[in-house]
Amino acid sequence: MGKPHGLDGSFVVEQASDDPKRFEPGAVLRAGGEEVRVEDRKHSGGRLVIRLDRPVPRGTRLEVPRGDLPTAGPGEYYVFQLVGLEVEEEGGRKLGVVTDVVPGPANDALELDTAILLPLVEACVRQVDLDGRRILVAPGFAPPDN
Repeated sequence: MGKPHGLDGSFVVEQASDDPKRFEPGAVLRAGGEEVRVEDRKHSGGRLVIRLDRPVPRGTRLEVPRGDLPTAGPGEYYVFQLVGLEVEEEGGRKLGVVTDVVPGPANDALELDTAILLPLVEACVRQVDLDGRRILVAPGFAPPDN
């Protein structure tokens, strides 16, 4: 959730979903672990502005209930599927655990609990094993051990 817009509780949505139906009036989202309903939606200066059925603290992450998400295609993953996976380099070196996926201008990056950022590109990420809770990456993308 972004900065306030007007006096009625509306706010700018940062990094909004590509699916415009997610923010239609009546749509159900999750904010801070609780269900909220979109009451109003508009655009201002090219940015999406919504008002929810109740106030939520600024900075609260808006989420779509998992059951409402479309199935990811081959080689596609949701952030919640990647967070918590162990990352290992080919050859066995453990690099850390994914804490977030950071959006970037050219590509997203895996943020690890060891402060390593790895580009989420085919040249780096060799395999994502959701069942095995592991991501295998090519050598050369993480800083060397000291």
